[in-house]
Amino acid sequence: MALKLGIVMDPIQSINIKKDSSFAMLLEAQSRNYELYYMEMADLFIDDNQAKAYTRQLKVSDKSAHWYEFIDVSDSAPTEIFLADLDVILMRKDPPFDMEYIYATYILELADQSGTLVVNKPRSLRDANEKLFTHQFPNCTTPTLVSRNIKQFKQFLIRHKDIIVKPLGGMGGHSIFRIKENDPNLNVILETMTEHGTLYIMAQRFIPEITQGDKRILIINGIPVDYALARIPPKGETRGNLAAGGKGVGIPLTERDYWLCEQVAPKLKAMGLIFVGMDVIGDYITEINVTSPTCIRELDSLYDLNISALLMDSIEAIIHDNKSN
Repeated sequence: MALKLGIVMDPIQSINIKKDSSFAMLLEAQSRNYELYYMEMADLFIDDNQAKAYTRQLKVSDKSAHWYEFIDVSDSAPTEIFLADLDVILMRKDPPFDMEYIYATYILELADQSGTLVVNKPRSLRDANEKLFTHQFPNCTTPTLVSRNIKQFKQFLIRHKDIIVKPLGGMGGHSIFRIKENDPNLNVILETMTEHGTLYIMAQRFIPEITQGDKRILIINGIPVDYALARIPPKGETRGNLAAGGKGVGIPLTERDYWLCEQVAPKLKAMGLIFVGMDVIGDYITEINVTSPTCIRELDSLYDLNISALLMDSIEAIIHDNKSN
């Protein structure tokens, strides 16, 4: 019997299918004859204590134009369903990780409690902030400070001479600053980012190996894909994010990379974090992305992989095990 797969994502008409990991997942699911149910975050709701959504059945095509169509219903007439009627839901809404996102996870948690597999687990999406979650693995991280006290950041800079400062809820390299000793903009950067001491932010000791790339390592149910996408910063930049102009270069995982994956894998599996993107610079984990990790299509193209197939295999195995227990 074909699985019913729902996906919560950003508007499908606006995605770049050459780089969109959610689209890669949909293509693989469709190739397995899954029924695809498309949702945006605004389609989720609770009615009479039941998690529901307005959905459209979806068909996708790997074409530069007309890459999707809705089946049997018009754009203005979605179908109301119980989320518990789906076998699996992929939560692929991009940040910002704001209160609306959190409210959506509470709706999805009702579906999870009803037996629908939600990837990733809603409670863990709330618990595993992509910046702060790294502190669960202190042997794997560079010296880090999380605070909203400007004086503490100045002391951190004195100790480490060269630091990176970033918000806790950003993505794509947004508002990431490199600060060195005697930077004339130090005060204004810290005042702006903390909103004069009212917002928590993060500082990390600068890792010079960023010139070799910020590696995105994909981990599926605790098992890493054997190749990473190293995002190389453009000249004059310290951010490797593709959204900030970085160049993606494929590289095999190193012995250290595998060791880092081994450190995080048990906790990821225990928390129901099935599809994760771990960011590594040099020898250190800098972020653990759990909301909507990307780079599937790039790695598939570089190494003739099918990462989405690995994910769907894992999802099928988990659903089978859940039904057997």
